[in-house]
Amino acid sequence: MSSVLKTVSPVDGSIYVERPLEGVAGINRALDAAARAQATWGSMPLAMRCEVLARAVDAFAAKANEIATEITWQMGRPIRHSPGEIRGFEERARYMLGVAATALAPVDPGEKAGFKRQIKRVPLGVVAVVAPWNYPYLTAVNAVLPALIAGNAVILKHSHQTPLCAERFLEAFAAAGVAPGVFQYLHLSHEDTALLMGDARIASVCFTGSVAGGRAVVEATRAGFATAGLELGGKDPAYVRADANLGHAIETLTDGAFFNAGQSCCGIKRIYVANVRYDEFVSGVVELTKQYRLGSPLDPNTTIGPLVRTAAADAIRAQVRDAVGRGASALINESQFAASARGTPYLAPQVLVGVDHSMPLMREESFGPVVGIMKVATDAEAVRLMNDSEFGLTAAIFSVDAARAEALGDALETGTVFLNRCDYLDPALAWTGVKNSGRGCTLSRVGFEQLTRPKSYHFRVTT
Repeated sequence: MSSVLKTVSPVDGSIYVERPLEGVAGINRALDAAARAQATWGSMPLAMRCEVLARAVDAFAAKANEIATEITWQMGRPIRHSPGEIRGFEERARYMLGVAATALAPVDPGEKAGFKRQIKRVPLGVVAVVAPWNYPYLTAVNAVLPALIAGNAVILKHSHQTPLCAERFLEAFAAAGVAPGVFQYLHLSHEDTALLMGDARIASVCFTGSVAGGRAVVEATRAGFATAGLELGGKDPAYVRADANLGHAIETLTDGAFFNAGQSCCGIKRIYVANVRYDEFVSGVVELTKQYRLGSPLDPNTTIGPLVRTAAADAIRAQVRDAVGRGASALINESQFAASARGTPYLAPQVLVGVDHSMPLMREESFGPVVGIMKVATDAEAVRLMNDSEFGLTAAIFSVDAARAEALGDALETGTVFLNRCDYLDPALAWTGVKNSGRGCTLSRVGFEQLTRPKSYHFRVTT
């Protein structure tokens, strides 16, 4: 087994980063340092912790241009889009800092004669965060920052595709004066990551990744009884009702399907359209898709970059071939995108019709720029098909009737329901999934509950 992490850039196939992997000794050093540092950090007043962490956000944002370029080289997002992740990082971080005082305030259960009662939210201890490459900062900040705000120490294990992201976190925290040991990162193998998660000194694990990865987390944490929050992906649907603003739906859903080359757990992967709007909708999506520019993500004119690796592109090609073999029609001629080439991670976006739920394309996760579109006759049929999935992260409805959309949303088995938008996390709202999309919650005031434990104070008042 190699003891060196090597990040191969999808931009040109070169090795962009090399780092030594830590082993058991490094894990033990980090855990011991975290346990020591957490006691002091957790006893610091909340307002003081927030002040220090706000400085860290400032330090991070000051390096926005450098960080954006690193994102592009590490995972292939077009440089015109990468700065948006730093803005999203700031939005979420500053929101969580802003609501911390109320979210973590003691709970008053009400008056009881002769007693003073309250429930405090106290830190868990040491939290392990395992973050993915597709949105390397947005996924990590959801857990890293609220865990630190709440008084925990954090050990971040980032994807081998985006190791510089972990290092940028530490750089910002150090610049802000966060004490050594409060935040650390480890570059680890899969096997040693499991050892970290299973160690009794880890109180909680926050994981974002695949369903298989989530199962591995559950297995690993059995040894030490750590709690686990899991965000595992999706097969997110959209429904375009007959009363929808069609131009808005076409623009929003095409972007929702192909932004970040479709490498988003909450990206749009299947669309159901009312019969009477189907032909017009499909035509609009196809015409808009043809306007994308596939090419080097370093080119500011590029609007869709490579997938993270060639194997990922090949997996999407296989899904498309399978669907076409079962009777679907692929509406985009790949040759219209000159950069698209087999044997590379550069893959043209694809729109398929004539699809149904017997096809893996409409049921299995598709982490790439492909979307299937089906026509439906009724709201009930749309809801049935949207729920016909092992995933349940988000679902989007396009309609001018908000009351009807809310009623349909109540019947949808998802963590989030959108109306007339998609593929976006509002930091004020709980980010959660059902079924194989995971368990637990990040963001919003509710997200702090998973990173703290309740501690009750039951005092009899005497004189």
